[in-house]
Amino acid sequence: MAITIYIKNMVCPRCIRVVREELTKAGAIVGDVTLGTAKILHDDFDTSKLTSILSENGFELIEEKSAKLINTIKSFIIKYIRSGSLENQKLKISILLEQELNKDYNYLSQLFSQAENTTLEKYIIAQKTEQVKEWLVYDELTLSEMAYKLGYSSVAHLSNQFKQVTGFTPSAFKQLKQHHRKSLDEL
Repeated sequence: MAITIYIKNMVCPRCIRVVREELTKAGAIVGDVTLGTAKILHDDFDTSKLTSILSENGFELIEEKSAKLINTIKSFIIKYIRSGSLENQKLKISILLEQELNKDYNYLSQLFSQAENTTLEKYIIAQKTEQVKEWLVYDELTLSEMAYKLGYSSVAHLSNQFKQVTGFTPSAFKQLKQHHRKSLDEL
């Protein structure tokens, strides 16, 4: 019998690789590993090892139902923003979340706000801002391309929101010698 474990602080493909490698080293037969989850394909694995293995690598095992849901929300948002695939979406992230989780967005937003001490909207904006910072540092895209990929209605909208969050315009941020970026699990 397979068990699915829920893991906090998984934010990138490297996290997926680390979790897979560490669980395998510990003797687990690992199935699918995605942002926030891992499937262990046999039920005789000593799950008491999990907490130790995960915490050594900066992750946490999630056991409470609402915490699992919040982790799923975060993973979903990170996946969509990091993919830069919002340009083709006619729907907002809020509607995509409702469809993905089969839960009312107001419920999800309220649960998220209570647990995280920030609104879901601010979390989404913070994730978008960090993605823009990355693109600016690596000079990968124009502001127009960034706005399009992240689903902004205009470059002005992206620039205004970026300045509200960081205190800098995107151009001023790009010229900084030190780029103040946060890891995604700190947002």
